[in-house]
Amino acid sequence: MRHTLTLSCAAALLSLPLVSCENASDQDTDSATSAQTVTLYTSVDDSFARMVVDAFEDETGIRVDVLGDTEATKTTGLVSRLQAEAANPTADVWWASEPMGTILLDESGILEPGGVEGSVGEDWPQALRSDDWSWVGNAVRARVIGYSTGRVENPPTTMAQLTEPRYKGRVGIARPQFGTTRIHMSILADTWGMENFEAWLEAMVANGVRLYDGNATVVRAIAMGEIDIALTDTDDIWSGQENGWEVDLVYETREDHDRWPSAGPALIPNTVAVVRGAPHPGPAARLAAYLASPTVERLLYESTTNNTPIDPDLRAEYGGDVLDISHLPDYRGAAGMVGEAMDACERVLMSP
Repeated sequence: MRHTLTLSCAAALLSLPLVSCENASDQDTDSATSAQTVTLYTSVDDSFARMVVDAFEDETGIRVDVLGDTEATKTTGLVSRLQAEAANPTADVWWASEPMGTILLDESGILEPGGVEGSVGEDWPQALRSDDWSWVGNAVRARVIGYSTGRVENPPTTMAQLTEPRYKGRVGIARPQFGTTRIHMSILADTWGMENFEAWLEAMVANGVRLYDGNATVVRAIAMGEIDIALTDTDDIWSGQENGWEVDLVYETREDHDRWPSAGPALIPNTVAVVRGAPHPGPAARLAAYLASPTVERLLYESTTNNTPIDPDLRAEYGGDVLDISHLPDYRGAAGMVGEAMDACERVLMSP
């Protein structure tokens, strides 16, 4: 398959600089070109974001100023910044590596209704767009179980199996307050109910689960021998393999369980939106349409991140090499569980 929120941190985030993706030597442009500028806030990993932004700049001549976030606080910090700037937006376009922050921004009235209408087909999966086309999702990746190929012969393939005594002290996860782990925990809480979700957290703690600052860090911990197994993302495993690490992944399998049934791997899309009141609405619309396009889905699929496209023509072209999208999670339902799920994680994982 593979190819080569909270406002509490807003004050600190407001001091972060914007970084242009152009070289300093290219900054002396004429006034007409300088007017074609757009500001992008993104939680997509820097190397992939810059790959896509460079392609957009080359194609359109529009300069993109990019503000990213740290691995440890993925998405959450930028959501807080967008909330703080709502009355006087700095950002034009929001491009997230997950849907939960985007849904929160939409519910807060920070995204432009109709801002991405027409960027994808009307038959786009309902789970991957808002009803008013304020945001759209594409380019999905999966939450997976990563493992050491040198130390694990038969890795677990469900969340329930991670609690088994044979894996005691061998499993790690990224801290759940941020990024895709936050989403994954919220999906589990929405699927299982809070009582069963909290019971799973307690079983993981009893089994010696270890916490790390991000998905890339947890994969490195496998490679360094600190743990043998981890919950992480597809792209982090493949990046580890590019580094020569002895790591691999398995997808969660569908399986019944009295408390923790599995519906298969949790799929996490990128999401795209135009910010309401964007300072540069014309370039913003062009950039948002580009980020939602088959061009970007192809770029990401053929990169080491290997995100699965949603565009039907690309799916037909790539055939069996793409992830099944017939069982997409209920992202809106999971978004409604974020607060309760994070409270449980804080209570059980962070302060046992």
